[in-house]
Amino acid sequence: MGTTKSFPKDFLWGGAIAACQSEGGFGKNGRGIAVSDISFFDKNIDRQDLAKHRNITTEIIETAMKDPGTKRYPKRHGIDFYHRYQEDIALCAEMGFKVFRFSMAWSRIFPTGEELTPNEEGLAFYDAVLTEIEKHGMEPLVTISHFEMPLALVNKYNGWADRRVIEMFVRFANTLFDRYKNRVKYWISFNEINAGRFTTFKSTGVVKDKSEHYLRDCYQAVHHQFVAAAMITRDLHAMMPEAKMGCMIAFFTTYPATCNPDDVIQMMLDNQYDNFFYTDVMIRGKYPKYMNRFFVDEGISLVMEEGDLELLANYPADYLAFSYYMSSISSAKADELVQTDANLKSTGKNPYLESSDWGWQIDPKGLRYTLNTVYDRYQVPLFIVENGIGAEDQVTADGQVNDDYRIAYLQKHIEQMREAVVDGVDLIGYTMWSSIDIISSGTSEMSKRYGFIYVDQDDEGNGTLNRLKKKSFYWYQKVIESNGEDLGI
Repeated sequence: MGTTKSFPKDFLWGGAIAACQSEGGFGKNGRGIAVSDISFFDKNIDRQDLAKHRNITTEIIETAMKDPGTKRYPKRHGIDFYHRYQEDIALCAEMGFKVFRFSMAWSRIFPTGEELTPNEEGLAFYDAVLTEIEKHGMEPLVTISHFEMPLALVNKYNGWADRRVIEMFVRFANTLFDRYKNRVKYWISFNEINAGRFTTFKSTGVVKDKSEHYLRDCYQAVHHQFVAAAMITRDLHAMMPEAKMGCMIAFFTTYPATCNPDDVIQMMLDNQYDNFFYTDVMIRGKYPKYMNRFFVDEGISLVMEEGDLELLANYPADYLAFSYYMSSISSAKADELVQTDANLKSTGKNPYLESSDWGWQIDPKGLRYTLNTVYDRYQVPLFIVENGIGAEDQVTADGQVNDDYRIAYLQKHIEQMREAVVDGVDLIGYTMWSSIDIISSGTSEMSKRYGFIYVDQDDEGNGTLNRLKKKSFYWYQKVIESNGEDLGI
């Protein structure tokens, strides 16, 4: 058998953004209010105080709904991709992107989620975005649900905890399939679906103070998303047999804190509960046995309707997409670990790794380990749809952004991606997070920048919004042109 020594010729290089962090256009042309519009920025809250950023209450929602402004709620203005999408897409094309990942805002097309007829102005906007992507010869990768469900579904149904939301989501997805059936091949049902356990409100719309049994509602909401994902996979394949539906998780790569068997067992459980539960259901098509014990221990009894399990079995995802930013450690004595921030949750700190300014541990080799582990388990194509480093970029007096730290981060991760491909992993693409600076998902600040393109805007929403190519822009341009062979600065 032959082996490959590098990335396949048709490898999909690109970058990603999300509607709720980039578009803006709050209240314009029929867009309804979304869960992302409740996310607030407060410079007096420590970045490490994750609870204050993530624990949304009914009172916080009511306060936000009374405020029509955008200053306190940065995701309402984003980076104005809504009006600047042509420029932004052209810049990505200049880098040589083969694929452009973005999401279509549910609340822009069905403002409350309950409408039977879509908002034509919302659909027309995405017509125009796709036209720009196509004009530049890029492949669109569309995420259907990316932390942006209509807030009305939260207020009326407590989000995905209510099964009736499935029907509304399926209507939304089928509207997209019908409208763009000849224009989009790659889809993702839910962004980081395991976020339903860690950043529950923005992922599922479940509000803790509205739940009698919050943990049960978290998993009930995820079950409803599993069923919805299977339904829309069925419908996509019926309408577009060549199209592909991916599932996506935030992969929490973890190692045992020591070689103590108790720590190894804890690593196994963390992997099962935080990662594999979601992908086992969506790729293997069934609930894994290890979750039975978890549900009993936690007093959780999920409500399933007849036919749910058959749907999951018959309509698994076509490929597995995931975000990878860092790794963590697992310990049977987790309360004794030094904690650090990470994607979606805090985690144990690994003393062998460096960290970003936000405390996220930098572990390129962990990406190779993850790719091999996941591919060995599922044997389906893999797609890395988020990977990057947040940093406080500075513009020099002569108008340069010398983000060598970003180049170094990406360089090392792409090297390990290549190693995984040589290992035999079927990796079809890579969309770095993010193509351009956008509002932070976790803290709603602008200072935490990920992009190849600098956006002149501060945490308060002030600035010209002018776009500026960073040093990493030209570096990634060479990476794509060489199909991952030239990683030098």
